[in-house]
Amino acid sequence: MPYRLEVKYYNSFWLKKVKQEGGVTAPIPSIGSIDGQWPGLPWNPTFICSDGISRSYIDTCMFPFGYEGFSGEIKTSTPSNCNWVVEEARIKGGFNNPIVDLGVRAYAVNDIIEQVSRSSSLIFSGIYNTRTESNKTNVFSVGENIIKDADPYHGSIQRLHTEDSNLLVFQENKVHNLLVDKSTIYSGDQGAQEILGQPKVLGQLVPYLGEYGISKNPESFGVFGYRKYFADKNRSAILRLSRDGITEISAYGMRDYFRDYLSTISNDWRKTTLTKTIDSTPGTPSDTFNIQSQVNDIEIGSQVEIDSVAISSTVVSVVSSGGNAFTITLSNSEHDFGIGANLEATFVTYRRDKIPGGYDIHNQCYTMSMQTVPRIISTEADTFSTVSFDEAIKGWTSFYSYKPLFLGSLKNKFYSFIDGSIYEHYYQSPFNDSRCKFYGSTVPDDASITFIFNPDTSISKNFNTITYEGASGWEVDYFMSDFQGIDPDLPITSTPLYGSTNQYQDTINEVKSYDEGLYTVGGVNRRAGFDRKENKYMANIVNSSNVRPGEVIFGNQASGIKGFFATVKFSIDETTDPGGMKELYSVSSNYVMSSY
Repeated sequence: MPYRLEVKYYNSFWLKKVKQEGGVTAPIPSIGSIDGQWPGLPWNPTFICSDGISRSYIDTCMFPFGYEGFSGEIKTSTPSNCNWVVEEARIKGGFNNPIVDLGVRAYAVNDIIEQVSRSSSLIFSGIYNTRTESNKTNVFSVGENIIKDADPYHGSIQRLHTEDSNLLVFQENKVHNLLVDKSTIYSGDQGAQEILGQPKVLGQLVPYLGEYGISKNPESFGVFGYRKYFADKNRSAILRLSRDGITEISAYGMRDYFRDYLSTISNDWRKTTLTKTIDSTPGTPSDTFNIQSQVNDIEIGSQVEIDSVAISSTVVSVVSSGGNAFTITLSNSEHDFGIGANLEATFVTYRRDKIPGGYDIHNQCYTMSMQTVPRIISTEADTFSTVSFDEAIKGWTSFYSYKPLFLGSLKNKFYSFIDGSIYEHYYQSPFNDSRCKFYGSTVPDDASITFIFNPDTSISKNFNTITYEGASGWEVDYFMSDFQGIDPDLPITSTPLYGSTNQYQDTINEVKSYDEGLYTVGGVNRRAGFDRKENKYMANIVNSSNVRPGEVIFGNQASGIKGFFATVKFSIDETTDPGGMKELYSVSSNYVMSSY
């Protein structure tokens, strides 16, 4: 049935009906069927119409003039049996261009019809020239050599980073410097030379010395200046790539620690499901609902099923509503969860361990966080370790109590991302109460520093005092010596640092800060902790360990503790200027040689 079409040029169009074998007019087969074809194409393409419905390309969403139904009437509504197609007959659609007829068409044949995964290869398109406005970034010609292959033995390519005029390629087990738009001259009798004047888009892959890579943790990458930092989980190493090549910075006093912790990191994806009972507003479409849970382990990004029916949204945020109640927000709204409470929600999550890292431009250090489980509101099952490396001292300076999703710096500020929010670190509020408060917490987190006193390593010592220079508000949680022999008759006791033991060990009670250690007796102020003298804080060490057989001085006396070395932990108190600045410049102890 012919129709009149208004076109811009006097081109030629063919109006055709789709027919089955034998010439019988038939409706277009359903989407995904391979039985029906339209003239000139060996398949039945689909098209997403303006109403969002996926239909056959020849449905009326492409033809505003309607179509003929089987009963002969003209319809313009959404078709179910459209059987008309329109095809351009002029080559390139140009005026008076040659007309093509049905028949053989030239095309390229790809013998490999299955999907091929080339995880260790790079592909590049045509160039974009801003001067001539030539844009070929969408051109991937199979007739040209546009693929650069790395050695698949080193695993998949996980990260790319541009530096100067080259490209850094991070594979799982190797790092390369890829020359861009350059030709490399090979010398020697056994090597061939490339022709000068014919540079390659991607040239030679120049490997860095050492069998190091980025494993499957590209999120650990951080860069500042010419230094790049990343983690190699497969080799239990934290690495720095600089002008002198790759250096294992985890060997700076922390090799054993990273060896043990990185061995717990897994790069395998794990599927977990969690079923909870939820409460929603009766009969009201919404994108939030409430949940009761003892330990909230619902991860952001989880897929949701309500009463075994999957809905097209994921968890955006989980916010505590007080007590054990939490409010779940989904990615899109207008979900009718039904009427009343006691609906069953199943949260499906695909997760793996990760090591986010980034450069802290404010403190000039590389910060990374090794995370074995996702960050959740309740920290009962949460395990992570966030540490920082300082180039100035070539060492790992701090452990942090926050668990970020991403890390990064912008200008002179350091940011981290978590729960869909961005946080600025080192922000100082006008009230001077923002320190040690991470991710919206109102109570400062505990901050502590652990020291090891080990002067004159071959001499057994008596540590008599503990002294520090800095601000008020520091206290000593423990000061204890090393283990000194095993006594089978000594009862097994529990210590805060080393666990249960029947070995001798000297220790002291907690030493309060200058502000907390004040008490009054008979109207006279006394102290049970640090005393301030000449802007230094000092306290005597009172031995509180068990009495040893044959010990001359023991008990609650200022006798100090005995040992070859001692471990002391300093932490901030809870009353002295909460959230304010706590400075600590130096810590020392007066000791004498032990008399026995």
